[in-house]
Order: sequence, then structure tokens, then C-alpha cells
Amino acid sequence: MPRNQKIVLLGAGSFQFGLSCMGNILNSKILEGSRICLHDINAETLESTYQACQSVIDEKKLDFSLEYTISRPDALNNATFIINSIEIPPRFKLLDMDYRIPQEFGNKQVTGENGGPGGLFHSLRVIPPILEICKDIKKICPDAFIINYSNPLSRICLAIKREFPFLKFVGLCHEYQHFMPILEKILNTPVSNLEIKAGGLNHFGVILSIKYRNTGQDAYPDIYKRGPEILRSIEHGPYLDNGYNLTAFILETYKYLPYTSDSHYGEYIHWAWEKSDISAIRKFVRDYENFLDFEFKKLKRFIRKGKCAQIIRANEEREIQIIEGILNDANYEEPSVNIPNDNVFTNLPRDLIVECPAIINKNGVNGIELGKYPKGLAALIRTEAGVQDLVVEAILKKSKDLALQALLADPVVETYWQAKKILDELLRTQAEYIQIQLE
Repeated sequence: MPRNQKIVLLGAGSFQFGLSCMGNILNSKILEGSRICLHDINAETLESTYQACQSVIDEKKLDFSLEYTISRPDALNNATFIINSIEIPPRFKLLDMDYRIPQEFGNKQVTGENGGPGGLFHSLRVIPPILEICKDIKKICPDAFIINYSNPLSRICLAIKREFPFLKFVGLCHEYQHFMPILEKILNTPVSNLEIKAGGLNHFGVILSIKYRNTGQDAYPDIYKRGPEILRSIEHGPYLDNGYNLTAFILETYKYLPYTSDSHYGEYIHWAWEKSDISAIRKFVRDYENFLDFEFKKLKRFIRKGKCAQIIRANEEREIQIIEGILNDANYEEPSVNIPNDNVFTNLPRDLIVECPAIINKNGVNGIELGKYPKGLAALIRTEAGVQDLVVEAILKKSKDLALQALLADPVVETYWQAKKILDELLRTQAEYIQIQLE
């Protein structure tokens, strides 16, 4: 069965996504014999990605066929798995506008990528083109399985669920994996010795239960003891320097440990500004943009010099393990996926995309039922669920009125005046990227 697969990478012109995802595919024995199609609207970078990957396939005599195209229908034809990671360029210029313009009107969002006014406009830009992709998938390859990495992940997946309820999809994020070294530092034990259940919303989840495998003892007492001090003292390199002051505060106040940093967890909380490490968050945003620019130029040099085997390597992302698990009916537990809340959390809305562990088998991605979410944190999530509902409806109906209501429902927005000014200014400055009726 695996030899008949066609795996499509949407957004493959992004070197960071395209090359790393190809590294994961080319390291898979199970997927040998598969056909891989690279797709992007940027023909120049797409061709560079193709040339780099094809050279590694040829050099190592790997059993994969590779193609590339800027035609989406051609890419999707006969696809069995589709991995999406598109963004709307110019990515960082637009994200900076999402943050700075609300700030001009006194808004105190900590990041503005997935929540707050910035999260609304990020959603307004990226969800419509992804729904257009899904429209093509429904027509061309309706049985294909979609893996989405694009942000705002929860809102994108919710829009897919509502507009195309019969498409098979999962949202993936690496926040959980990136937090594991910090957890190892707190508990002074490898993750392999920990039995963990975690979840909530994407970028807004916590570790729900955790125990040591070798003793069977609950690990939370040690997290309470050592976690806050370690979290507040963490120093990372440019890729992860987000600050963990809010993370420590949530642990102390709600007695559950978030597995993400201030820059993400704080996006959905109106009081996050006073508890988050804002300087670390802003430094992260600047450094991350510089890091990606540096990586892009470095990868381009390596490709030009023919050193492609050094840059096409497997990483910690989980998309290929999930594909392998579906094809092999592996029945294994994946620790963190984003799927509809089909009774995963009984006290959260069913019409919500939740982050949770899941069993991977021939039936796809099957969420593990975890019962009631912690009450205090569930209250915060239900507020965000209402915002996401309005955001997605505003996009589906192209409604300015609903977009305004989404801002007014967002706890990060303080006044009607602020919401109206932000909406009008961002609609004006980003008009070419937004499909909203200006009634």
C-alpha cells in the first residue's frame, strides 16, 4: 500500500518547511516508492527546493519520485496525503502591522499572531486561500488526508471543519515537542521516563497529568517545587527566547503547567500583558525573523554549492510518523494533535478544534477522551472558543459586522472605540489581502 502514495507539499518553496519535510520523507523506509509533489506559487524558490531534493535522491539512490509544479490542480491530482504550510507574504511585515496598529490605539496584545486583533487579521488573510485549496481538494482528491501546519492553526482547522466537514484533516504544531527539553530540566529525567497527557487549545494547552514511568509516582509535586524558578530563569537561543514568566504564573495560580511560552499562551488572556515577559517576546519576534532570513540565505548557498545532503535532514516534526501510522494501522499514541472536539473534553464546546493526544491507525487520527478540562482554564478556553466562532463566521460570510463582533468578544480588546478604530485601520492598510465586504 505505501508504494502507491502521492504526498503533496503545499508551500514547498519555503526552504525551512520544504527541505525539512523532505528530510523526514526521505528518511522513511515505509514511504519508499512514493511519489512526492512540491507546490508553491513562488516558482524560483520552488525550483530551488526541487533541485536540492532531487540531487539528494539521485546521490543516495533513494526510491522516491519527485516532481514540482506551480499548478495546484496538477499537484493535487491523485494525492493521498497533503501537507500544508502556506503563509501570505510579506509575512513579517504583515504580522508587524497586526501588532503595531492595534498598539497605536492602546491595545495590549502580547503577540498578535493567533489571538487578539492581530490574530483576527492573520485569520482574515490566510483562511480564505486555504479554503480555496480545500475546495480543490474536495473536487480533485476528496479522500486525501490533510495535515495543516499553518497558523492560526485552531481557526484554520475550525474553518475547514465547518466548510468541508467530510474532508479528513489534522492540525500539527511543534510547541509540545519544543517544550520537552524544558520539562526534562525541571524534572531532571528524560521524557522517555514520563507518562504525559496534555492538551487544550493550540498554543493554549497544559500538561493535564504526568507521572514517572520507573516509579509510577505523580511528577506534579516536583513541577510545583522546581518549575516556577526554572521557568523564570530560562535563557534560550534566538529561536526560543519567548519568556516563561506567564507560564510560571499559570502553574502557580491554576496548578497546571502550560507547554508553551508567554508569546503564545498570553495571546488569549486580557491580563497577560502584566504577567508576560514582553521584552523577551518582542526580542523573539525580531530574532526569529532574522534567524529565518539567515537560514534562507545559508540554505541558498548550500544549494548553490551542491551541498544539499547537509541541509535536507529529518527534524522533530511528526507529520511523517502520522502518515506511516495511518498506512501501517500502527495503533500508536501521538501525544499532541489538533482535531475536532469529538468528546475529547466533555466541558468544552464540541464545535471547537482541541489539542490532545490521539491514537493513529487506519481510521486516521482518533482523539483520546480525557473527560473534563480543569475548570478555571476551561473558562478561559470557552471565551476563546466564542471568539473563534465569530472569526470563522466573519470569514465565511465576508462580514465586517461579524469581524467587529469578534473583536468586541475578544478579552484582549478593551473598548468599542478601540475595536472600531483597529478594524477600520487594519482593513484599510491590508485591503488587498482581506476578503471582507466593506458595508
